[in-house]
Amino acid sequence: MSSDPQPSPDTVPDEQQVTPRPKRRALLLAVIAVAVFALDVVTKSIVVATLAGHEPVRILGGLVYLQLIRNPFAAFGLGVTGMTWVFAVVAFGVVVALIWFAKRLRSVGWAIGLGLVLAGAVGNLADRIFRAPGVLRGHVVDFVSLFAPNGDVWPVFNVADSAICVGGALIVLLSLLGREYDGTVKGRAKR
Repeated sequence: MSSDPQPSPDTVPDEQQVTPRPKRRALLLAVIAVAVFALDVVTKSIVVATLAGHEPVRILGGLVYLQLIRNPFAAFGLGVTGMTWVFAVVAFGVVVALIWFAKRLRSVGWAIGLGLVLAGAVGNLADRIFRAPGVLRGHVVDFVSLFAPNGDVWPVFNVADSAICVGGALIVLLSLLGREYDGTVKGRAKR
């Protein structure tokens, strides 16, 4: 046994102190992605079962209209008819990249943001693969129209589209604040 006293953390120089790395956040990303994907699937199923062939349903005094729109285009109705397979391939690439990236993730905020983006990409990819008119040509089920029916004021969207937008906005905000995916803050030591 050594009788040498151990230095207290207060006497160890900063460069010798080791800050433990934050836990990996892949599980949080997966939980967010699965929960939001499930919400997307359930809402689309309800909409297809109840709104097909019906007039738009006005709620919240006309702030929101619910109606079934089958969208062959990209997000917000952008794109060209016949390019659905390209959107499916891009969405598949995003899903693969996010899954590969997840093992490096150590930030709660980034895990939430990327989980939302992953859920949205998988939700719309599932429509493109499994819905009519066929594999990689399927039309995405959209059903929320703001301020007026038929997307007259704002494009019609769904839970997956919302998740992609909110997740993307969160990631941009975290980046602007200097919060990195690995749990570090630009200009500061790791947390």
